[in-house]
Amino acid sequence: MDGFEPSTSPSRTARATPAPHPANTYFVIELYQMPGTLYIVATPIGNLKDITFRALDVLKESNYILAEDTRVTKKLLMHYDIQIPVLSYQQHSQEQKKNEILRLLVEGKNLALVSDAGTPGISDPGNELIDFLLEKEPDIKIIPIPGPSALVTALSISGFRADKFVFLGFLPKKKRSKLFSWLKEGKYTFCFYESPKRILKTLEMLKEEFGNRKVFVARELTKLHESLYRGEASVVIEKLQKDPVKGEIVVVVE
Repeated sequence: MDGFEPSTSPSRTARATPAPHPANTYFVIELYQMPGTLYIVATPIGNLKDITFRALDVLKESNYILAEDTRVTKKLLMHYDIQIPVLSYQQHSQEQKKNEILRLLVEGKNLALVSDAGTPGISDPGNELIDFLLEKEPDIKIIPIPGPSALVTALSISGFRADKFVFLGFLPKKKRSKLFSWLKEGKYTFCFYESPKRILKTLEMLKEEFGNRKVFVARELTKLHESLYRGEASVVIEKLQKDPVKGEIVVVVE
């Protein structure tokens, strides 16, 4: 596959160097170790079939898989009979862990970074790791393996204009007034992730701040109990009050 190094052993390349001989009549063959590659691999957001052939190839051929939650990732690996060592890398990982990952790459190991669901680097610590590695070793190769994203999936079926939009991650718990003022001025569709415990309170707050705008709430996307709610904020609030709200939620506001 594109740019993928064999994973059975650290990558090595032969380099011919002229011997210190006046006539320069022979060469000494030196071996030097090529650094490994970090693959940023998108994984399913719910339905385990939503993964690309390329992503599966990378996971099978990597030396190690870096996982946000090793228990979650191992379920995916077991489903596809992938037997590769899994290392933990998550929000609370210290610099020592980042240095360990850097060492593996410098030693020529190929690593695959995954999140619990979707594309790494969006609302998870993957971007921090990439920034750290490139600051320490700018020549390390980092290759994206694209795939599912809860954000894009929700936007695609919202029915709202999405040629321009703002993604907020998780809404801040405090100091929201400046953010809301900025969003009102921009008049763009915006979307964010929310927890089931706070969704009703958040929708009430949005109704108060933005009026009875149209909203789209996607719960448990691609999973067995996927639920979609679309309409004016007051209508969606009424629907959610009748249904048990569990699982992962994406909110889109027109």
